[in-house]
Amino acid sequence: MYQSPSHEPAKQRRTTLIFSLPALLVVCALLAGTAQAPVAKAVATANPQELSPTERQRRVSKLVSNVIERSHYRQSPINDPVSSLVLDRFIEQLDGGRSYFLASDIAEFERYRYQLDDAVVNGQLEPVFAIFNRFQQRNKERVKYAVDLLKTEPDFTVDESFEFDRAKAPWAKTPEELNDIWRRRVKNDAVSLMLTEKTWPETKDILQKRYERVVKRTEQVTSDDIFEVFMNAFAHVFDPHSSYFSPRNSEEYRIQMSLSYEGIGASLQLVDDYVTVLNVLPGGPAAINGTLGANDRIIAVGEGKSGKMVDVIGWRLDDVVQIIRGKVGTTVRLNILPAGAAPGSPEKVLELQRNKVSLDAQAAQKEVHTIKRGDREMKVGVINVPSFYQDFEAKSSGAKDYRSTTRDVQKLLTELKAEKMDALIMDLRGNGGGHLTEATALSGLFIPAGPIVQLRETGGRVEVLDDPEPNTAWDGPMIVLVDRYSASASEIFAAAIQDYGRGIIVGQQTYGKGSVQNLYPLDRYALGPDPGFGQLTVTIGKYYRVTGESTQHRGVQPDISMPTAISPEEVGESTRESALPWDRIRPAEFSKEGQLTPAIAALEQTHEQRIATDPDYRSLLADLDSFEKIRTQKKLSLNLKTRVAEREQLEQERLGRENERRKSRGQPPVAKLADLTGQEPPDAVLDETLEIAADLSGMSNLYLSRLKAQGDRSDSTQ
Repeated sequence: MYQSPSHEPAKQRRTTLIFSLPALLVVCALLAGTAQAPVAKAVATANPQELSPTERQRRVSKLVSNVIERSHYRQSPINDPVSSLVLDRFIEQLDGGRSYFLASDIAEFERYRYQLDDAVVNGQLEPVFAIFNRFQQRNKERVKYAVDLLKTEPDFTVDESFEFDRAKAPWAKTPEELNDIWRRRVKNDAVSLMLTEKTWPETKDILQKRYERVVKRTEQVTSDDIFEVFMNAFAHVFDPHSSYFSPRNSEEYRIQMSLSYEGIGASLQLVDDYVTVLNVLPGGPAAINGTLGANDRIIAVGEGKSGKMVDVIGWRLDDVVQIIRGKVGTTVRLNILPAGAAPGSPEKVLELQRNKVSLDAQAAQKEVHTIKRGDREMKVGVINVPSFYQDFEAKSSGAKDYRSTTRDVQKLLTELKAEKMDALIMDLRGNGGGHLTEATALSGLFIPAGPIVQLRETGGRVEVLDDPEPNTAWDGPMIVLVDRYSASASEIFAAAIQDYGRGIIVGQQTYGKGSVQNLYPLDRYALGPDPGFGQLTVTIGKYYRVTGESTQHRGVQPDISMPTAISPEEVGESTRESALPWDRIRPAEFSKEGQLTPAIAALEQTHEQRIATDPDYRSLLADLDSFEKIRTQKKLSLNLKTRVAEREQLEQERLGRENERRKSRGQPPVAKLADLTGQEPPDAVLDETLEIAADLSGMSNLYLSRLKAQGDRSDSTQ
């Protein structure tokens, strides 16, 4: 995901394609990096009055609708059926739990059902803000009611329940009906706190502060926030992965894909009204300075060595992040209340020089594990790839040392081979995707030559993307470990490895995102010097395996399955209402590198024998079975004694499973679950995959040369 010209010729445009699983809104709570405005221009609070559209938003709305109608893969007109879907999605974004709006509000919004298409196309956004302003009104009413409820301690002996999943519940018809929903909601919040041995006065104080903060955050919502939510409700009608990003979130988007930014090198979070340091990133200015620590609170920020210090208590987190960020070499001053110090305690002022910060913790990492097979110790290398990233700006500027997934993995492979690695595991669990060029290049590190993926664009033209790497970096035994969150670029890589017979796929059926997004920086369409339009990702095609099959909906099926807590009924492309359908095209011509079917059968048989007695694996299965029972619950008891008994039963069951596992491992039992605090639970899936990798490395003649493969084209060419 990165910014590139969106008007390039078709053959060049592939460098702009996005293969990832983006969120609706990029979280601004992560990093302090490049500012767009000096401190004096920062906005501490939003106008608490009703919000309305700006002229800039009207222009962006027209532009977004034009780009989507012209470029989206579906080639669908923006009409009344689209308008109807947009209304439903926007309401769902605001009140998916059906706990704020009344049925009368929803009935009133019906007048907009066939107006929102015109609203988007013509920039007439008043209906959008009318709906949101009503939500703001209801939100304030609900929170006020919640705070009022805290004046009286609830009766925790009553046998009643709280329905926390209201996505398909009917809208409340009266304020009294909504009051009852919220009475139960507040009571559940109280029960949850009292389960941690809080008294009612303590619980009341915590909840009152929590609800008051909700009101404050609500008042800080800007018209840009609402515009972004609405434009995403509009874009997601066409498919789940076409998205609009505001200028601010566009920058967060870029940072996550380049793994670098310009700032002080600190992760921040909002705790009560204080912007608080979550951690200090190694190698950044804050770490080098050494005086900023975890849980320090930022009271004020000043630009340069003498700029006015601006108090930031109570600000939105993303506003504080923006004014801390800045260009390399510039100075920012932070007024800090040290961790643990009470308000009013002596503060300290830190002067930091901003610099380029690399997010190494989010880059590819390696480990080496030793697995015994008789008298032999086998080394299995594991490379964890969290995303398919690339510092596109550095690459475009001609930098020779720009950061990318393929470059990092290639270096790690060199190190692992020097350590005499016998087998390799590429761990793509949780990898939601990234750059197309990185997906093809990474595949090329393991495949000698040939097509990697096929792209079909909006007009129906199919392009075959070949392996761009002339040499392989590893030609030995290989496993790709995936789960349901492995998506898009991860699926391109896993599918290529599987189709070529180059390695074995272990884990869970992947996400099933087989669509291609193009990134449109909207500022390039602005007439005149009027930045701040943000950017748009639009689905402009689908990709297909070299076999001709799409991974859309179906994902990549593992050769050997592993258990997981991720439910395919709740996570995956097949769960998204507007997802594109599965289909297939003509296969590309390619030659397999190995015939692994017999090996997979043998590996699976050994795997089944091993897990039948493996304590960690059996404990994982038992934990997942317990989790599944909890997951299917839709209601919670509001009787405190009942909840205490339920919790104690769950904890005793979990404690029993843990001690049974420890006994099988020859470890002493623990008296209570709290004794496990700070201990990393075993990764039973990875541990078993290591065993499979060791088995795989002991097999010979797995991979066929291309010359041998050409002798049987019926088997090797798909």
